[in-house]
Amino acid sequence: MQGEELVDVVVVGAGVVGLAVARALALAGREVMVLEREAAIGTGTSSRNSEVIHAGIYYPTGSLKAALCVQGRDALYAYCAERGVAHQRCGKLIVANTPSQLGALPAIVEKARANGVDDLRLLSREEACAWEPALECLGAVHSPSTGIVDSHGLMLAYQGDLEHAGGMVACHSGVEAMVVSEGGIGLQATDGTRLRARAVVNAAGLDACALASRTHGLDPRHVPRAWYAKGNYFTLAGRSPFTRLIYPAPEPDRHLAGLGVHLTIDLGGQAKFGPDVQWVASPDDLVVDPARAEAFYGEVRRYWPGLADGALQPGYAGMRPKISGPDQPAADFLIQGPQVHGVPGLVNLFGIESPGLTSSLAIGARVAALL
Repeated sequence: MQGEELVDVVVVGAGVVGLAVARALALAGREVMVLEREAAIGTGTSSRNSEVIHAGIYYPTGSLKAALCVQGRDALYAYCAERGVAHQRCGKLIVANTPSQLGALPAIVEKARANGVDDLRLLSREEACAWEPALECLGAVHSPSTGIVDSHGLMLAYQGDLEHAGGMVACHSGVEAMVVSEGGIGLQATDGTRLRARAVVNAAGLDACALASRTHGLDPRHVPRAWYAKGNYFTLAGRSPFTRLIYPAPEPDRHLAGLGVHLTIDLGGQAKFGPDVQWVASPDDLVVDPARAEAFYGEVRRYWPGLADGALQPGYAGMRPKISGPDQPAADFLIQGPQVHGVPGLVNLFGIESPGLTSSLAIGARVAALL
């Protein structure tokens, strides 16, 4: 492309959230182009997570995470059923293994109810262990609305909807810088291509804060600091003895950077454990250190004493695009539109970590409404 091509809307980032936003805008009649720096869609955070459809239990009442998770969960189940995206409403158990965890289970049920999640049930030790004979716990909470999804199948469905509505995805198209001007927002791609857009959605995930800081004409006060919380996963050699997801109950009064070393199963029945929380300096630090397995064995054996030595294999690592650091309360999603930063047509999506996958359709609807 020579010179500057004018487009209606550019979405930067073809992860699950960027694709959901682009889909919503295209279905609303906008002409949408998605720019993705990698060779394929969804190769970042979207392909390095637990693939869990969250019920909306833990997030602070009134937060965007709580509201968009519950809305997004219901929309996601309906969408997957309608579009034939592989998923399973397998449920999960939140298990208590200490007296303080056990004492906090009723508060988890109450918090969930305040968020609009009213199907949780307290289980005695006997009930929980009858459902999952390999389990050890003092008591549990059952969440029937928690499930798993084929995240890549979901992204392909979003991309299909986008393209059917006239939008497009351009891979190998990183954005070097953006410039705000009277006639819209100029984008310079890493290959030298220049575009001008009426509206831009920064859904760059781990790179969202950096891209915002390279946006000339956006006040730097509106750009949060990026933090990187790596989550390591170990996979189980052999078949899982559990049919539901198993999450340790959070210790009361602890900031939730993550939700503990939990057991999730994929649609093929393979079990994996993680993610843990490892604060790192670079979003590219994705190698799993096999030595971390030792801590995993200790955590997992609290609820599954039968885990055999040598059964955990290093799996993969993901990176949470956080805007809060160690020892800070977990930040909410930050969906920042023109009414906040004053730049017409610009929406920045910061800190879209879990439950971003579950919330993706709801985030898409919210951004479409902002524009």
